[in-house]
Order: sequence, then C-alpha cells, then structure tokens
Amino acid sequence: MPTTPDRLEPGSPYPLGATCDELGVNFAIFSAHAERIDLCLFDPSGRREIARLTLPECTDQVFHGHLPLARAGLLYGYRAYGPYEPRRGHRFNHHKLLLDPYARAIHGQVRWSDALFGYRLNSNRADMSFDRRDSAAAMPKAVVTDDSPIQPPSRDGRTLPRVPWSETVIYEAHVRGLTMHRDDIRPHERGTFAALSEPAIIEHLAKLGITSIELLPVHAYLQDRHLLEKGLRNYWGYNTLSFFAPEPRYLSDGSRDELRMAVNRLHAAGIEVILDVVYNHTCEGSELGPTLSFRGLDNASYYRLVDGNERHCINDTGTGNTVNLSHPRVLQMVMDSLRYWVTFYGIDGFRFDLGTTLGREPSGFDPGSGFFDALRQDPILSTKKLISEPWDIGPGGYQLGNHPPGFAEWNDRYRDGVRRFWRGDPGVRGDLAARLSGSGEIFDRNGRSPWASVNFLTAHDGFTLEDTVSFNERHNEANGEDNNDGHSENFSNNWGAEGETDNEDILAVRQKIKRAMLTTLFASHGTPMLLGGDECGRTQGGNNNAYCQDNAISWFDWSLAATPEGQSLQAFVARLIAVRRDYPVIRCKSFMHGRSEPAPGVMDIAWYDERGEGMTPEAWNDPEGRRLNLRRAGRDANGAVEVVSLLINGSAEDALFTLPPPVLAWRRVIDSADPWRAWETLDGEGFMVAGHSAVVLAGYIGEGG
Repeated sequence: MPTTPDRLEPGSPYPLGATCDELGVNFAIFSAHAERIDLCLFDPSGRREIARLTLPECTDQVFHGHLPLARAGLLYGYRAYGPYEPRRGHRFNHHKLLLDPYARAIHGQVRWSDALFGYRLNSNRADMSFDRRDSAAAMPKAVVTDDSPIQPPSRDGRTLPRVPWSETVIYEAHVRGLTMHRDDIRPHERGTFAALSEPAIIEHLAKLGITSIELLPVHAYLQDRHLLEKGLRNYWGYNTLSFFAPEPRYLSDGSRDELRMAVNRLHAAGIEVILDVVYNHTCEGSELGPTLSFRGLDNASYYRLVDGNERHCINDTGTGNTVNLSHPRVLQMVMDSLRYWVTFYGIDGFRFDLGTTLGREPSGFDPGSGFFDALRQDPILSTKKLISEPWDIGPGGYQLGNHPPGFAEWNDRYRDGVRRFWRGDPGVRGDLAARLSGSGEIFDRNGRSPWASVNFLTAHDGFTLEDTVSFNERHNEANGEDNNDGHSENFSNNWGAEGETDNEDILAVRQKIKRAMLTTLFASHGTPMLLGGDECGRTQGGNNNAYCQDNAISWFDWSLAATPEGQSLQAFVARLIAVRRDYPVIRCKSFMHGRSEPAPGVMDIAWYDERGEGMTPEAWNDPEGRRLNLRRAGRDANGAVEVVSLLINGSAEDALFTLPPPVLAWRRVIDSADPWRAWETLDGEGFMVAGHSAVVLAGYIGEGG
C-alpha cells in the first residue's frame, strides 16, 4: 500500500469490521468499556508491525476510523486500552494484539506462548497479575477483504435447493475427515473444501439420496494448547476463534472462493449445506485463558460473568466461558455472522451447538429470548433451516422440545430409545412407538411439525453405528485421559465379542441389527440424520469421544465403501431413502393422532401386535414385548389411500405377523433381514418377519400407486 498516514480520518461506525470503499478501508469495532483502541498494521508476512494508529472517533461505543488508499489484503489487528480490573470483569491489556471479531479472513495461526495471556502464568497472584509482554508475534492477523463486488451465490434463488423439511435427509460429516483417505483427490486438496466439491464426493451423496449435508464447525478455530502438548489436535473444531472467517486449513489455496465453489456445486446437485456453528462460547476459555480477541476488547460485555464476582466467567457450556447474547452488540455480532455466511457463501441452514445456552437469559432459558426472537423475525435467516442442540450443562439445561416454532431439535431420546429397543432392553416398546411417530409428546405443540424432531442413531459425538453393535464399553485410551472421557452409557451391544471378531454368527447378527436400526430411522416420522460413514460400516475402534483424533480413527475409511459389505449397506441405505421419498405417509408434514379415517375403518395411525390385534394398555406395559406393527394411512396426490405398515421384530426368533383388515395386495418394499429381496406383491393376511429385523409393506385402497 502507499505510505501509511500518521493518523486516521474519522470514518464511520457502521458497518462493523474492516470495509473497503472507493477511497480506502473503514475500520469499526465495538467496546463499551475501552478508553482507546489502536489499529495495528502489518507487513504482508504478518511478522512486522508497520504502523499503529489510534481510532479517532467513538460513536455509540463503536470506535472507528478510515484509512485512505488502503486496499484488500492488508493485515491488521487491534490493541485496546482500558482498566485491568478482573474483579470488575475488565481485562484490558494493550500489550496483547487482538483479532477483529469481524475478521472475514485470517493470516497465520496462533503460536502458543505465555505472552498470549493477559496475566503472568506463574504468578502467585494468578489472573490478578498483569503481563507486559507483546503477543503480536504469536497472534494471527486479520485480513482486509473486499466482499462488495462479489454477488452472493444464487441470490435470485433459482439454483438454491430449498428442500422442504418433510423431504429432508441430513448427512453429518467433517470437511477434513470426509476426504483425507480419498486417493483419487490430489494430496494437497484432501481435507479441504476443494475436495468436498469433487464430483466423486457429491456423487456419493446423491446416490444415497442425501438432500442436506451438515458440516462440523468450519469457522476458524484454535488448537488447544494442552492437546498439542500431548501430540493431539482439536479435530471437531468446537473452539471458535473467529465467527466470520473459514478455518484456513480447509482452504487448499487460501482462497475463500473454494468454499463458495463447494457450496455452488452441491447446490447444483440439489444438496443443501448446513453448518454446525458455535456461538455459545469462544476459544478464550475461562478467566484463566488467553487474551486473543473478545476478552481484550471488552470482557465484561462479550461474556456472561458471575453476578457479584465478575472476576469469574459463567460456565454453562463446560468450556470455561459463555457468550453474552443478552448484550445487544454481541447479539448483533452473531446475527451479522449468520447473515454473512448465508449471503456471501450461500449457506442453507445452521445447527446451533448447545442451543439452550443461546436461549438463556439472566432469568434462565427462554423460548422468547432475544436470540430466538431476532432469528425468527429476520427476513433472511428465518427462511433457512434452523436446528438446535437443545441442552447444555447450565441450570435447567435440558430443553428438548421447548424451542420456538421454526426450529428443529436434535432428539437424543430418539437415539437412546431406538438403541435400547434393538439391543433387547425390556419394557421399551412403548417408547419406541413414540419415537416412530415423531416424538409427538415432546414436539406436538405450538404449531410444530414432526420434522422438528431430528432423529439420529449416531452423531459425531459418540459411537458410530458399527461401533454401536460392536462394543459394550468405550475405548478412548488414545485420547490420553485414561479412558475417563466420553459417555459411559452408550446403549450398545457387542453381540458376543468386544470389537473385531472372525465369528461369522456374531458378524451376521451385527449386520442385521444395523439394517434394522437404519430401517427404523428412515421409517420414522421426523427428520432423519445419517452420520457420515455409517452407510459403509465406518468404525472408530470403540472411541466415543474422538474430538482430538485428527487421524485414521476419525477419518472416513473409503476402502470400506468398496467392500461387498460396504456396497451392500450403501445400496440398502439408498433404498431406504428412496422408499421414504416415494411414500409421503412415512414423512408426513403433520402429526398423526389416530382420530381421522382416510378410508372407512382405517385410521391415519394405528398400532397392532404380531397377532393383528390393537395394542392395549396391558400390551404396552408388557416388559417382554418385542414385536410391533405400525400402520399409517393417508391420501396421495391421486386421491388413493396409501397404507404403509412397519413390522418390527425385536426378538431373536422369526415371527408370523397377522395383518388387520382390510386385506390388501401388499408390496414388500423393505426387508432388513434380506436387503436384496426384490420388491414383490404379496397376498394374504400373514407375513413372516425374521428375528432382529424390520419389514416395510405398502398398499393402496382405491385407485393409485
């Protein structure tokens, strides 16, 4: 850039961040308690500070200034001056270079050093001490970007998939883990957005019938010091450093266009992109953590602090701090971030990590919190898919079903109920029925629909599907915590051997159980979510907390997809998704209550035992009940009554199911015990269902089909 002036022009307090215009770059940053903020400019390497200029104006607690003739690509950071009074919640230390919370790109990585801390680490006064070492050499730098001439992808909406919730099938995956073992992708592109946009990856998703890929966090995040010291890495990415910048490691050539291209190519294939986002905490951790950005700019505004003892952060998240979304400027930052990912990158939705935290006001969790209200009224964000993880470790932290209309929620009761049924637990048949029908007792209120329940058997946190049928205990020794981390109860069953085995009988049962569980998932009301790799038998060797395993433990083993077992399971999953797509009564848009008759004597939903008799209270309460027939009916687009029966046999023995009237010409469309069975038309009132399996039958009353 030209010679740097010795002072900044006043500039504008809006928009926040670094914004290019025809005359230079405007810088604006919020702090309610800072006395002064300096803009620090760096050479292209990011190693040498070339100028330090005080932001000359402060308007409504926004410090701002304009740098004439500056251009995109400039590297910068901030230093904030103010009181260092931890007991009052203030931790200003101008010796620490701070990353702009609105940085849209980042140059370099955090290089761990004691200088990153605002206090002297070894002082007997702990965080009440003050550290005067300069942290700039250890800090990444923000990059000025010029987003204005780049039109958001698919702004006119013509190429956005816009998949209705009732047709949505989610595939949870990790950008890095999904492609690290792809030999057909150039080595430097593996694990990046460039690899995600490869035709082979998109073709795999499309063949399965996936409508929406949900990516683990892609915001720039911090590598934990304690993990690096143990030779491990933060793999999942729930440790956000910047809410606007993509993780640099996921860009093979450093260009953000790589992410935009991946989104566009997925959209062209009809696949939405949902991001797992972490706005509940930041990577700065507790009051004993480093000073990297928010803490040094305005600790008392950005974080929730203990009332009456503001030295300490409230830790509702289990990570040391909790972002203060009750503050209007902090809420604005989160909303600006979400809109940016939609308008610049074309993102179709968000899964909010620890969503209960985001809805917690000082009085507790509130479905009408400022965050939820802001999202629901926003003309851009309210049209996107919004998914919450409805729990945290704070008071009243479990809020499944209590989110406002417009939100879907991860349903862990679905996961646990289905696992318990198929491993053979007594007395869970009634709970399984509730999960199959969309968990209406949880979600059927305030005008919500079955899709509000995101049904999953497995997710990134916990066992894979293969491990659920292969291990009774967690095996997290590689995490370096003496196998004490992760869930202790996984509702799993190894079926006779812990882990790998050559016993053909055990292997056969495991495969049957996996197919039965998958059939249950895709035949349930609600939104199904498949963990990436479950369609191929991916294993983590029993590790149910692989957050720090950026290696083969976590990465997708694509060699499994080429095995006969892997190919068979993929084909079966694709068939399940196709059946769900072809029979709308399986993915209905509203809850069924057994009070309407699509045809005379045929209720919209009804439950029977294997004898074809309606379920009685005694039957529901039978602890040894292992068999169930769920029949659903509804009119199709042609006016015919579509009837689908799901026959579930959770016992080890084969069972004859007698179907209640009317007698139809049934089509057996799914048989989890015989995945290659051709679709066939069957006559009669009785059907044999193999042990540990599920069958889907479809028929019509009247013309149609």
